[in-house]
Amino acid sequence: MTEFVEAGASLRSARLRLSAALWRRPWLKLALLLAAPVLVFAVVYLGALVSLFVSAFWQIDSFTAAVVHKWTLDNFKTLWQDHTYWRITGRTIGLAAAVTVTDAVLAFPLAYFMARIAPPRWRALLFVAVLLPLWSSYLVRIYAWRTILAKNGALNWVLNGIGLPDAGLAYTNTAMWIVFSYVWLPFMVLPVYAALERIPENYLEASQDLGAKGSRTLRSVILPLAIPGIVAGSIFTFSLTLGDFITPALVGGAGSSFIGNIVEDKVGQPDIPFAAAFATVPVVVMGIYLLIARRLGAFEAV
Repeated sequence: MTEFVEAGASLRSARLRLSAALWRRPWLKLALLLAAPVLVFAVVYLGALVSLFVSAFWQIDSFTAAVVHKWTLDNFKTLWQDHTYWRITGRTIGLAAAVTVTDAVLAFPLAYFMARIAPPRWRALLFVAVLLPLWSSYLVRIYAWRTILAKNGALNWVLNGIGLPDAGLAYTNTAMWIVFSYVWLPFMVLPVYAALERIPENYLEASQDLGAKGSRTLRSVILPLAIPGIVAGSIFTFSLTLGDFITPALVGGAGSSFIGNIVEDKVGQPDIPFAAAFATVPVVVMGIYLLIARRLGAFEAV
């Protein structure tokens, strides 16, 4: 019995010492809390990126189609020398940028109305309207737009009903731009709303007291303070468009392939090393984009 009492007292003493150590060293408590998720992140995410980058330097045996673990730069040389891959990369980055600009233009007035003008009840309804598309399947939304833009779809039916010719948007880059802009719009609205909501009311009052008109207040006060939210939203819209391959396959035409479509094709052939080499392109592009976004204060609004 005495041994159990001593063991219990020793355990309580150890817990008290540990509690005191954690109280005196808050960083130690934080490190213990974050150790497991950081380890999982390092193993799963960073490990996958390292594996991707390493396999990009391997090659395929032309006879057996097996991956040969022999270091070579041939995959990157092919990407550099073949203009087809340059066009695909330019199309992917260009459309991702177009979608980002479109969503920023559409999201700003809506987010401003939600954050600064709309009464609480309207704000709640608008939040539901913005988030509602996210509750449905990604594929359902794409197929819905595919039906709308089809030759016999709703858009051409309306245009023909008022005496206008077909829009001719089915299976084009324009169709991809429309679908991407719609699908990723909520990811722009929410960060912009958060940035606009944090603007102190006295900033706007001070601008009015100094004689600034609404347009000047918007240009000199509201927009600079909303930039971090816009850039934060652009991280989502740009990266999600950059890495997508489903929408180009379902909505785009014969000349609408993205980087992801080529990677998918090469994996199926199989040509894993070349697929890995091409997959590093959007990773590098997003790395540069994130550095620019960080300098613009985007992470403060995420």
